[in-house]
Amino acid sequence: MIPSTRSAGSTPSTALREGGALPIAAVERETGLSKDTLRVWERRYGFPQPGRDGAGERLYPAEQVERLRVIARLLNSGERPGQIVALPLAELRQRLQASMPMARGLALEHEALLTMLRRCEIMELRRTLNQAVMRLGLARFITEHLAPLTVHVGEAWMRGEIQVFEEHMYTESVVAVLRGALGGSAMPSPGMPRVLLGTLPQEHHLLGLLMAETMLSLEGCECVSLGANTPVAEIVRAALANRAQIVGLSFSPASNTPQLQQSLLDLRAQLPDDVQLWAGGSHPSLRKRLPVGVVAVDRLEQIPELLASWKAQAQAQAA
Repeated sequence: MIPSTRSAGSTPSTALREGGALPIAAVERETGLSKDTLRVWERRYGFPQPGRDGAGERLYPAEQVERLRVIARLLNSGERPGQIVALPLAELRQRLQASMPMARGLALEHEALLTMLRRCEIMELRRTLNQAVMRLGLARFITEHLAPLTVHVGEAWMRGEIQVFEEHMYTESVVAVLRGALGGSAMPSPGMPRVLLGTLPQEHHLLGLLMAETMLSLEGCECVSLGANTPVAEIVRAALANRAQIVGLSFSPASNTPQLQQSLLDLRAQLPDDVQLWAGGSHPSLRKRLPVGVVAVDRLEQIPELLASWKAQAQAQAA
């Protein structure tokens, strides 16, 4: 539920204005930074510096939006706004790279895969990913290889280094590799929960959700996926109908922050008390305060630990 790139069917924001500038609502969706935060930074740090449209509404140039995306990622890794907001983009990118250390060999491998994507060498891309699955095993492949690769691809898209259709091809390739690798080998285990997975309306990113589903299945969970864009009421109905014991949602930085918080509040209020609600993804607000009763899934590697905690709690309640 952590890393995410845009999934097939998603497109860049349609709210582009003059010269590719974005209005504040679109910037909030693109970066995960709230409108209030953007306005406070404008006054306190002198950045961002939006222009104005004919109605006096703020318009953010593309280069400022890119800088805000990198700032959001750095805040996600523990940086403080006062230390980074005024920094130029080049220095922000250096800090981001330093905050996410990657072995040189793996970085070179990711670049090679990105080159395959640009050349539309899809069968070679899938063959290379399948080889990595066999080399590392499926769980390690996801956490050590695929998760950082997906972040790498998403950042390349944001920088304009790959096209939307290329990102879609990447998504479909990963789906094929994971589905093929999982196959029928992962069967539900006694005593493990039934997990309902999905995303809320306006959230199109599915790769993080698919990686989480694979990790859960490897641990013996029975997973039911609703896919993307499911309203809160339908998630509740599906959870009840499927007798789900955990509901897992994935949020990318494009999710609207107030809507995310309100949806989690609504879901927690409507789901039975004994159904756990998990929230994961790369949205900055998930690293902050979540509504009471919502479990934050910061990393895919946490899933076995969280399941062990769920199992211990279920056994204690049954005793």
